[in-house]
Amino acid sequence: MKVDVLLGLQWGDEGKGKIVDVLAPKYDVVARFQGGPNAGHTLEFDGIKHVLHQIPSGIFRPKTKNIIGNGVVLDPIVFKTEIEKLSKYNLDVKSNLFISKKATLIIPTHRLLDQAYELAKGENKIGSTLKGIGPSYQDKIGRQGLRIGDILSSDFSGRFKKLTDIHFEILNKHNISFNWQELEKSFLDAVSFLKEFKLVDSEYFVNNELKKGSTILAEGAQGSLLDIDFGSYPFVTSSNTVTAGACTGLGVAPHHIGEVYGIFKAYSTRVGSGPFPTELLNEEGERLRKEGNEFGSTTGRPRRCGWIDLPSLKYSIMINGVTQLLMMKADVLSIFPEIKVCTHYELSNGKISEEIPYEVVNEKIKPVYSALKGWNIPLTGLSEKQMPPELLDYIFFLEQELAVPITLISTGPDRSQTIHRVSKIA
Repeated sequence: MKVDVLLGLQWGDEGKGKIVDVLAPKYDVVARFQGGPNAGHTLEFDGIKHVLHQIPSGIFRPKTKNIIGNGVVLDPIVFKTEIEKLSKYNLDVKSNLFISKKATLIIPTHRLLDQAYELAKGENKIGSTLKGIGPSYQDKIGRQGLRIGDILSSDFSGRFKKLTDIHFEILNKHNISFNWQELEKSFLDAVSFLKEFKLVDSEYFVNNELKKGSTILAEGAQGSLLDIDFGSYPFVTSSNTVTAGACTGLGVAPHHIGEVYGIFKAYSTRVGSGPFPTELLNEEGERLRKEGNEFGSTTGRPRRCGWIDLPSLKYSIMINGVTQLLMMKADVLSIFPEIKVCTHYELSNGKISEEIPYEVVNEKIKPVYSALKGWNIPLTGLSEKQMPPELLDYIFFLEQELAVPITLISTGPDRSQTIHRVSKIA
């Protein structure tokens, strides 16, 4: 068997949570391979709306094993809150959730450092979610971080104090107020709670599942254009959000990768700072935001909105090896009589290009658009045969440009509002 990978192709918020939930019945195992509580995967079904931050999106499927992989950074306090919020659904979480001992811990001082670093950047701030993600990955790379398996050690208290003392030296240089006694108590209570779960050597767990013939879906967080190596640096997240991250974040060899599902919105959004060539700073952008309810599921911040950007999508498809495309929020575009598609960039030197320039942060990019006729009818509840011809034209245009089949169309947030299709280019 292979490990199929599902990830976002834009700047995050593409709708990964819904799709994992839709696809989960096909899989024995759903595994998160990177990111942390900065992710917000929204699931809607049977009148339920729930946002998951660290727990894999297969948790609502009773027969699915869910793994938090070694590439994840985990905040025990957020984890405890997530589990408590799930209690009303009568899920057998302790049986179906497995946590890698090699996943990195987010401790309270990481969140404080995140706040201090962001304030110090002033106008050049990244737009961090302030969840402690960056500082925890910094400690991991700096080889001084704490991992989930460390909470089982007899000298965990000493290791925890050693790391917080290092952090306090830095925090003393910043004007950040906090009640450490309260933060420490909440953290240690959450650590005790975490010990009640199945802490495993996840690389063995995943590979043993492969040997048994289990079907596995690797779930990414954020989006490919926020990848630490391939995103719009420095306005990126702190992990590898691309397909290769599934290998390092779960401990699976590259030859085990199977299908790569690339999720994208029928338009574009971005939260926080950083380049956004097709951003609409006008009434159209505001209409997109309102119609798409474009507010961050983790932060509540309004998302920046714009037309779809094909050069960036082609880039994400290339670096991820995408085999199938899944288009989200097609229903949102129903309000527009005309839909624009950015097919090329015009750079500051006048050159027309399909490639993202190295200096994407400082380059003044002008999008080159093609216009297509809108469909102007609600899509919710429609079958594939009922899709309007204008929507079919839009899908076909994208498929021809991207050279990858679009096999799923989402027409609303609920798991039932999904159209599976057989592409003509498949």
